[in-house]
Amino acid sequence: MITPVLPTYARADLEFERGEGPYLITAKGERYLDFGAGIAVNAFGHAHPRLVAALTEQAQKVWHTSNIYRIPGQEKLARMLVEATFADTVFFTNSGAEALECAIKMARKYHAAGGAPERYELITMEGAFHGRTLATIAAGGQKKYLEGFGPAMLGFPQVPFGDLKALEAAIGPATAGILIEPIQGEGGIRVIPNEMLRAIRALCDEKGILLVLDEVQTGVGRTGKLFAHELAGIAPDIMGVAKALGGGFPVGACLATEAAARGMVAGTHGSTFGGNPLAMAVASAVMEMALDENFLPHVNMLGLKLRQKLAMLADQYPRVIEAVRGEGLMLGIKCRITNTDLVAALREEKMLTVGAGDNVVRLLPPLNIEEGHLDEAMEKLGRACAKLDAGLADEAALAGAKS
Repeated sequence: MITPVLPTYARADLEFERGEGPYLITAKGERYLDFGAGIAVNAFGHAHPRLVAALTEQAQKVWHTSNIYRIPGQEKLARMLVEATFADTVFFTNSGAEALECAIKMARKYHAAGGAPERYELITMEGAFHGRTLATIAAGGQKKYLEGFGPAMLGFPQVPFGDLKALEAAIGPATAGILIEPIQGEGGIRVIPNEMLRAIRALCDEKGILLVLDEVQTGVGRTGKLFAHELAGIAPDIMGVAKALGGGFPVGACLATEAAARGMVAGTHGSTFGGNPLAMAVASAVMEMALDENFLPHVNMLGLKLRQKLAMLADQYPRVIEAVRGEGLMLGIKCRITNTDLVAALREEKMLTVGAGDNVVRLLPPLNIEEGHLDEAMEKLGRACAKLDAGLADEAALAGAKS
């Protein structure tokens, strides 16, 4: 018999009653160190007083009016994002998938408005994840997400990850732009090198096409920069963001230059809930904290320390850990064992992490964690790796005895 909640998730048998900073707490009082942060969402941990206050204050005023009317919170947050980024304009959504839908439509409309409606394709890279709508699963190109949903939406030719020559060769008369994640999150914390991002930007300029970035997971300080593309010293034409932008409240945004948004006039796109006053209040508070002069240096310092500690752990347990990769506090442990075994072992140690493609375990802690939390995390990781390594040693010994 089907459950009341549609069973599309393979959920862990674990539930939480409340959260405090980087911890989630069960009804029994068990405390879990949260290094998943709701999949890079809870940038400032759980129940942050400033975010609680922003939401509570707005909740006592206006919850929803729709986009029929001006929403002051949208105008405030849009100005903050425009002043802090490459963008000239912002469309607010409820999620990352919606932000990418807007980005895809905008890229197509740009060329149509310029007299080239045949330019509708966005080239993507193997291993990509851009969301779960029909357009975004087509853009991601992964069979496991496409299977059973009929013909994939046209317009998303795909090239191997990191293959610049294949990317250039794929550009043709129908190409509208290139859609990529600077660091693939679901794909396994796979980083596109800065020199390649610069080459892709130059290629887009040369061919007269748009660079569309998916910074849903990498954005709002996760990599040590406000947005990951800043590491390469480039700027996109269009960018989708979400996750950390709301600090846990559902919100997304599509940012664009004035030129890229030229076709998006009244009536071309819309959302009933996008830019909701509640979401704008919380996201504005998130951005104010993210733009504090001490915030990004803190992320960079802790990211470097965590990476160094993980490298030492990899040296200690080479049968468990193959490599460590990523930027800032978006790090991935490439496993030699099955990654789900490490996720489960850490859960036994009351530490929460997130699996990813390419047999990776993601470490995505709140960005305001302290060094003491890193030490606690490393103790739990050390115990989990020791247990898994001992199991591998037992298996090897048993195999040797049988032979």
